[in-house]
Amino acid sequence: MKKIGLLLLAAFLLGTTVSQAQKKQYAVYAVAFYNLENLFDTINNPATNDEEFTPSGSYRWGRLKYYNKLNNLAYAISNLATDNSSPFKLKNGPAVIGVSEVENQQVLEDLIRTGELAKRNYGIVHYDSPDARGIDVGLIYDKDQFSLESSSSARLRTPKFPDLLTRDQLVVSGTLAGERVHFIVNHWPSRLGGEKQSSPKREAAAALTKHLADSLMAADPDSKVIIMGDLNDDPDNNSCKTILGAKKKQQEVQPGGYFNTMWEMFDRGIGTLAYNGAWNLFDQIIISSNLVGKDRSTLKYVRSEVFNRDFLKQKEGKYKGYPLRTHAAGAYLNGYSDHFPTLIYLAKEVK
Repeated sequence: MKKIGLLLLAAFLLGTTVSQAQKKQYAVYAVAFYNLENLFDTINNPATNDEEFTPSGSYRWGRLKYYNKLNNLAYAISNLATDNSSPFKLKNGPAVIGVSEVENQQVLEDLIRTGELAKRNYGIVHYDSPDARGIDVGLIYDKDQFSLESSSSARLRTPKFPDLLTRDQLVVSGTLAGERVHFIVNHWPSRLGGEKQSSPKREAAAALTKHLADSLMAADPDSKVIIMGDLNDDPDNNSCKTILGAKKKQQEVQPGGYFNTMWEMFDRGIGTLAYNGAWNLFDQIIISSNLVGKDRSTLKYVRSEVFNRDFLKQKEGKYKGYPLRTHAAGAYLNGYSDHFPTLIYLAKEVK
């Protein structure tokens, strides 16, 4: 693309004029989330229900399938924010990638040592959760872009569901673009038993997320909060819209509030997973109010994206266009995940 084309693109995406784009320079960063769909090792853990993901289990989950899964996911992640279709083609990819459905720390360590990811300076954050299947959330971060300061894991405890065993919520704090940023990585309770019947569990999870985010902002109002995860709800469901209070439009966000970067895409029929011909957008990225606005002297939100590239899709049959998953109806498809990744882009003026 010629220089004027690049300037026009930068002006459009960053909300500036061409003349401003010529005078100013911006650093752009990407933040992503990806449900890795059952990233299990091949070893049976007696403390969890992981037997189906063992060599003798129903999926015949041996070393070959495990390494195929790692290679597929590494290829997908290596293309996030770097491929030719990305609005900003970033050499080193996202600064931070939240993940879900990982069995343990070892599978994340194996992942960042696979394929193109091995060439990047990645670190990981992981804590074990009480989930019955043994799946957790985690965080992958580029040490050259994000400086890790602290992390913790928050457990969902609610009197209404005293026996609920679900994923902990991961809180990671550090420095991005010279500013303090907190990430809250989620995988809220599933819709098992029906959307309506299970909704109170996700509402309880949303209340915990809001408490965590509000507490971080109260302790340090100048810091910024990014909430991400497989929420098992859409942006217009009660958990996201009412309990968390994430708004659809940037102009609706009040100081101390939250903006759902995925809602307007969902309204246009874009989703991250499909079921019975209908799309859901469960994989959301929600940001604090101080990441919204045009003052790019500090880190600000630019745009969002569902990373639904063709190589991640089923090519034919009844489920053409759906995410190409690892297994479907008991058959091994050697795919990626049943979810598409999501991304947001942030920009800051370089002085």
